[in-house]
Amino acid sequence: MKPELLRYLRCPQSGQILVLETSDTITTPDLESSREIKEGWLVSEDGQHRYPIRNSIPRFVPESNYADNFGMQWNHFAKTQLDSHSGHPISAKRFWKATNWNSDEMKKCWVLDVGCGSGRFAEIALGTGAQVVALDYSSAVDACYANLKHYPNLHVVQGDIYALPFAPESFTFVYSLGVLQHTPDVSKAFAALPPLLAEEGQICVDYYEKSLKSQLLPKYWLRPLTKQMDKERLFSLVRNAVTVLLPISRTLGHIPLTGNLLKRLIPVANYEGILPLTETQLQEWALLDTFDWLSPIYDNPQTASTVRLWLEQAGLKDIEVLKAGHLVGRGRKF
Repeated sequence: MKPELLRYLRCPQSGQILVLETSDTITTPDLESSREIKEGWLVSEDGQHRYPIRNSIPRFVPESNYADNFGMQWNHFAKTQLDSHSGHPISAKRFWKATNWNSDEMKKCWVLDVGCGSGRFAEIALGTGAQVVALDYSSAVDACYANLKHYPNLHVVQGDIYALPFAPESFTFVYSLGVLQHTPDVSKAFAALPPLLAEEGQICVDYYEKSLKSQLLPKYWLRPLTKQMDKERLFSLVRNAVTVLLPISRTLGHIPLTGNLLKRLIPVANYEGILPLTETQLQEWALLDTFDWLSPIYDNPQTASTVRLWLEQAGLKDIEVLKAGHLVGRGRKF
């Protein structure tokens, strides 16, 4: 943890300022120092609540939680979706298409990435020169830190969206892409984010879209069973299934006129002709995203009208709800 992050952190239980404790002493670090705090404790002002810093990451959640599958997933596929690893601007295109933000305006601003995973979108935001706080509920924070720790403007936090450890109005930009539908209460999860925006701050979130077409996808037939399975066992099952199902899906996809429809009936992620991936990458992304379809405990798609309602209830202006790959909602704080 970098000392400058401390001014933005608050006790998620009491809202109090947190004091840094290291080597059995309580210290007030030089906030301009670039020194990395690798181990220690963050203690609420009244001393009632203590949170560990382990491996340079402040941790505000239990070690095991409903997002364990994501921790497993992103530590296994730590680099798969990083543009610096794939060699293609796949994550960058999705990030800029969803947010429609100006990279020059982000420079040196404090930006919050909610549900950072292994850091695919944090890498894009870091590239603008912004101070990026990458938050995740799961142990994916360890993969994110390992991938991106060479950026001096990275700050990684393990925290709960329902009890965020940040001071109000701390961030100029807040985004959460591909995450909120996997929380137990999506409305409450979104509602936690606008209070963190500074004046004129911008927010962007996206969701799976809820529609008759989406509800007919094979993953929703299988999820009542697969979400209850042991994650290691499910991963092994999916890995074996992908080797069989991906070639079938790809063959169906080549059928004139009906191919794109037919391949959707096969429960495997097939990005042939969609993403510029090598043969090896097609296999890896298929395994990653098929597991991602089937393993989450929660999967709650949303409608455009609901997304707009939440943005309006948050008192945001310049509201936009649109399809940009996923169902995107964005707005600005008055």
